[in-house]
Amino acid sequence: MPYVAMVFHPLPDWPAGCPSRAETNAAMTARYLAGLYDLGEWGLQRRRQAAPVGMEGAEQWIGLSDGGNGLEHFLTTTFPRDRVLILDFWPASAYLADLAQALHPDDEDERAPLLASWCHTMKEQGGTGIVAVREALSWPPRKPSVKAPYETTRNYLRNNVHRRDYPTYVKNGWCIGSGSVESACKTGVNQRLKRAGLRWGQDGTDEMCPLRALFRSEPSQGTLFWSRCTQG
Repeated sequence: MPYVAMVFHPLPDWPAGCPSRAETNAAMTARYLAGLYDLGEWGLQRRRQAAPVGMEGAEQWIGLSDGGNGLEHFLTTTFPRDRVLILDFWPASAYLADLAQALHPDDEDERAPLLASWCHTMKEQGGTGIVAVREALSWPPRKPSVKAPYETTRNYLRNNVHRRDYPTYVKNGWCIGSGSVESACKTGVNQRLKRAGLRWGQDGTDEMCPLRALFRSEPSQGTLFWSRCTQG
């Protein structure tokens, strides 16, 4: 499975009355990395891409990821300076959505407001708030199908409390969702490697992913890469 990552400075939110991002043609610059790396090599590549765009001089480093196995340790060891680790809000919400679906599989009118309430609690009160709400909910004994998603969601929320201080993150203007990376996974990797009828082996995948990451990155990256190729 290819890893996909990016280094970027998020664009600020425009105050009311200012031109929109589309009107100013503002674009977020980013450097992507994708491929069949192990986490150690992936980390070295990340640091090499981050240093030239001023990461070492940044006031605050933020490591934003989902709850994938090993990613928190990877971010801690790869970026050893003080950094804030944030759990992507949307995968966390997906666990809550699965539980709401299990509780009310055939009743959207019950399921939708319940999920909205949980997400609101998690965003406004953080990890401890949503865990407290979840602990107060016991799975219905007459619905054994709810037990597995209940326990999975409970364990996920408990294990990641320290990375879900969303009220503070939002107050500081930090991203709590990795939509940009998810988009890179889709347009950079999936749309190229998962087209109908395509079959990719390990070698081809490992060669194509870095090229797609280069294609998605800021133009200077591609210019530098191809100039080196023609010179060689």
